[in-house]
Amino acid sequence: MNASISVVCFKSKTLANGENPLMLQVNKNGKRKYKSLGISVNQNHWDFKKNRPKPTCPDGEYIQQIILNKVTELQKQVLNYGADNQNFTLNKLLNGSSNQVKEVKVGEFFNKLISEFGSSGKVGNRRVYKDALNTVKAFSKGNLNFTFADIDVNWLNRFENWMRANKNKETSMSLRLRTLRSAYNKAIEEKAAYKINYPFNEFKISKFNTKTSKRAITKAEIQKIIKVNLSKEKESVQLARDIFIFSYLCSGINFTDIANLQPDNISGNQMQYIRQKTGKKINVLLIPDTIKIIEKYSIATPQTGHIFPILDKRIHKTAQQKRNRIHKVLGRTGKGLKRIAELCKITTNLSTYVARHSFATVLKNSGVSIALISEALGHSALSTTQIYLDSFENKQFNEAMKHLI
Repeated sequence: MNASISVVCFKSKTLANGENPLMLQVNKNGKRKYKSLGISVNQNHWDFKKNRPKPTCPDGEYIQQIILNKVTELQKQVLNYGADNQNFTLNKLLNGSSNQVKEVKVGEFFNKLISEFGSSGKVGNRRVYKDALNTVKAFSKGNLNFTFADIDVNWLNRFENWMRANKNKETSMSLRLRTLRSAYNKAIEEKAAYKINYPFNEFKISKFNTKTSKRAITKAEIQKIIKVNLSKEKESVQLARDIFIFSYLCSGINFTDIANLQPDNISGNQMQYIRQKTGKKINVLLIPDTIKIIEKYSIATPQTGHIFPILDKRIHKTAQQKRNRIHKVLGRTGKGLKRIAELCKITTNLSTYVARHSFATVLKNSGVSIALISEALGHSALSTTQIYLDSFENKQFNEAMKHLI
């Protein structure tokens, strides 16, 4: 599998300019192959013992740099073939192939991915990759003109230490590094980076503590939120209560999915929608309390195209416009829930996440199967739980919903 690579000066061949061509020489399994390097030198300026230009050679440093770059490139290709357990011929190595790697700068590759995510409407991915790139840019003091090969374990350790020094949270550091790892993997797939240099087999991202502390409120506190008088409060506070209760009673549906709900998602007492995050189809039984919330906002639905007064099809048309609007209303909802917590004397910091987790916790405490609820909301082992969820019949889930209030 290994091959030796060097550059030799052909004394036996003299070019029209009186110089001799420099040739790449590759040896493998007793076979030898030559290929012109594209440059020549006067043999009097070549050290044949060391196979390099003499110190007195005009443009010697320039010639030596070309030699070094080409030899290094071929050596990386040999290592890459080895990492992929691929055999190769001398012709394949010297003449290139579809497997040939052409290293790309990290900044250039990230920006390509960001542009592709934007074009395909994947606004969330675009933001995550852009945030990661900005963090790397800040760490490298604005310099993104380096390749993935420069990102080794030492680089990653320094990057981690820099993020810690800048008070980044564990979850943020984990996300930035997972995004960087994902970009590195994509670069390898697209032959823009060498697999042999991949540092994440040694640098483990799993060491970061990314478990969010579990937050849930009791059934009694849920009842307080349902019954609290909000007639003198702002509409945003009333909407916050409706969103919180709707999420709790509808299998912990998250805020983005609530915002995207349309009349077509409702059929009688059943709600069907596609999760924005996973692309999975979700079926939920609508009980009288949730139907009442839907009916409350039905007057505006024909105009806006959405059940809740968050998105408006006449205004929010692009993925970015929708995302900006959802982010804005989510902020208002958080403030509204804070006010509700004050009125209900609930010490927990209320959020839409609390509604989701409360749904899971109340059912769990009622004896409902964990496989049916917890991880379905995006907690640990979501992929495994999703397999379970796909196998459950709707009547099992509908029966479980009776435990909520």
